[in-house]
Amino acid sequence: MYTDNKISDSNINILCDQIRKYNHIEPSDFDRFNVKRGLRNSDGTGVMAGISRVCSVGGYLIDDGEKVPCEGHLYFRGYEMSDIVNNVIADDRFGFEEVIWLLLFGSLPTKDQLDNFCDILARCRELPDDFIEDMIMKAPSPNVMNKLSRSVLALYSYDNNPDDTSLENVLRQCINIIAKLPAIMAYSYQVKRRHYYRKSMYIHPTKPGHRTAETILNSIRPNKTFTDKEAKLLDTCLMVHAEHGGGNNSTFATRVLTSSGTDTYAAIAAGIGSLKGPKHGGANSKVSEMIGHFNENVNDITNEGQVADFLRKIIRKEAGDGSGLVYGMGHAVYTLSDPRAKILKTKAQEFSAGTEFEKDFALLNLIETLTPEIFAEVKGNSKAMCANVDLYSGLIYKMLSIPADLYTPIFTVARVAGWSAHRIEEILTGGKIIRPAYKNINDVHTYIPLEKR
Repeated sequence: MYTDNKISDSNINILCDQIRKYNHIEPSDFDRFNVKRGLRNSDGTGVMAGISRVCSVGGYLIDDGEKVPCEGHLYFRGYEMSDIVNNVIADDRFGFEEVIWLLLFGSLPTKDQLDNFCDILARCRELPDDFIEDMIMKAPSPNVMNKLSRSVLALYSYDNNPDDTSLENVLRQCINIIAKLPAIMAYSYQVKRRHYYRKSMYIHPTKPGHRTAETILNSIRPNKTFTDKEAKLLDTCLMVHAEHGGGNNSTFATRVLTSSGTDTYAAIAAGIGSLKGPKHGGANSKVSEMIGHFNENVNDITNEGQVADFLRKIIRKEAGDGSGLVYGMGHAVYTLSDPRAKILKTKAQEFSAGTEFEKDFALLNLIETLTPEIFAEVKGNSKAMCANVDLYSGLIYKMLSIPADLYTPIFTVARVAGWSAHRIEEILTGGKIIRPAYKNINDVHTYIPLEKR
């Protein structure tokens, strides 16, 4: 495989020293100029950047100007996400397609509307002629997320009207991307298996009657075999991950690009690039990596004292990946609880009971219980901290025999529904290009001719 290594390490080091010299900013300057780092206020609340009807995320109250922790709530178009998921589970049916409809169109679908929408998605799943060979197989990627982003950008070339930002055209594009992304994900993984793992690819055609969760399991399992219970567990994950407000990093990235007037493919690819990050959607893979660190370094992962000792080392940056982060814990909005994590924890406990994964669940439960107290002990910070959606999602994927390479891509397959809803809303209601300000703190210099430097 071609690798561009034409710049020597010594040259890179010299150039990086130059960059560091002229890019240092004193931390005190951020306070001096009242900079909202990360678009966050000093109390951790988000800077208000827009108005939306798509989603509402709540994890605290403001009482007399003070942030007060509360139980987390997540609303899709005014409907509590947990109510939607729990009703779908009680009815023993698939719900992700219903959530897509709700996010895009603003209301719960009738049975006829839902059936017709599912037929539309099924018809749109097929990829363009030669797309798999030309856009996926010829350029393997070590990370499936990058391949998803590249492939979505490539769909621009197969669109007869790619730059039209009318509502009708953007809706058509969004539905096509939502429908095609599971297949793009599956093919991208198969190419990675062949190129990087030296394993055989298995390519399975989609089945018209399958819902999204069934399509995913059919495409990534060698024998195409899965149970209805497994498919509905994955469907629950897709519903939970489908949307999370306009302020999360990937959705905001999508809205920022949309505000510039760019095409749908570029805007959605931006969301994918953001979601890849370990501080965002990539955290679910980091949780699995963290579990590996516990299994390798803790004699008994069900022993509270031993787990607590290793957590202290992680927070002190003496263990784990050295970041000091306990992945799957803490959130920018949620304080006492993340409603998504509560649903996935219940499912993880249910499916792991009596299986080889029971110990992994017990470990995650200990991490959830112990981390707030130990974090306060080590850092001297007693802020409210709860498990987030990533803590248990990786374990569920593992129980479904989904490879770790696909944990964040599956998150992407779900979240593209929310990105699409926000892109459409930004086009209809935004009206201005998003452009925050940055304070420049350089001194003014007089140009020095080259021979005098």
